[in-house]
Amino acid sequence: MTSPAPIVRQDSRIQRFFLRHEWARGYALLSPTLAVMVLAMCLPVFMLAAHSFWTQNYLTIDETFTLANYEQALGWLWGAEGAKPIYIRLLWKSMQISFGVTVTTLILAYPFAYFLAFKVRRNKNLWIILISVPFLTSYLLRVFTWKIILGFNGVINSGLMSLGIISEPLEFLLYNPTAVLIVLAHAWAAFAILPIYVSLEKIDRSLLEAATDLGDGPFRRFWRITWPLSVPGVIASGLLVFIPTVGDYVTPKLVGGTEGIMIGNIIQSQFGKANNWPLGSALSIVMAIAITIVVLIFLYVMSLGRVRAK
Repeated sequence: MTSPAPIVRQDSRIQRFFLRHEWARGYALLSPTLAVMVLAMCLPVFMLAAHSFWTQNYLTIDETFTLANYEQALGWLWGAEGAKPIYIRLLWKSMQISFGVTVTTLILAYPFAYFLAFKVRRNKNLWIILISVPFLTSYLLRVFTWKIILGFNGVINSGLMSLGIISEPLEFLLYNPTAVLIVLAHAWAAFAILPIYVSLEKIDRSLLEAATDLGDGPFRRFWRITWPLSVPGVIASGLLVFIPTVGDYVTPKLVGGTEGIMIGNIIQSQFGKANNWPLGSALSIVMAIAITIVVLIFLYVMSLGRVRAK
């Protein structure tokens, strides 16, 4: 009695392709995530870009291609006669405030991250949980809390008056760019601490011991080893704070007043009360391009600094 012939597996061309190329298998595994990212992130950007070339006519939108929205958004940079650089100045002001928020947040976050990485020996996870405690409450609630603290009859003014340091409440604490900077720095502090902490935690402690054996003091050891190795975390934290705060509109609206208004407030009003989606879309695209240019310049300068350091 003869044995049955062995079954020869015939793989299809697609199967052989995926078996031969590892990168193809990787993209196949990522395909659901990529599809969600395209639909949830890229599609809204494409819709914004499309709306920016249209015109708002009362309650209807004229889909005829036009550059009038960009002409209005860019103002005198576009070369339009009689145009005022309102939006460009506001965008520049927003970037200045965001830069101040970023610097302030990094100055506050780095010592805390350093303490957590080098000084805390036990229960680091508990400290990380404590950092995230503010996120257990609403962002609006935290902003309103700062409004109470910085207010005319708030905690700071009441405390200073009770101590006899001031005779009348300080008016410059609220409804100005400084108030926006303080509130945003507090709101984004946790986002800045964690990337810096991760970069500090990854530093090989033997490098610090070797520097100590070679005679380096604490400051020199920090400047030669700790700081250069933590720069990637500082850059990541800075970008993580700077990029979203440029377009923030909730905080400036609640604590900024007329002096602390930012470009995000204008964009929100265009999509809301003004009901001018095309102009709001054009302002959003201009803001995104400006932020991208600033970030690329910053990364280019940092790369040049690394090359020179090597």
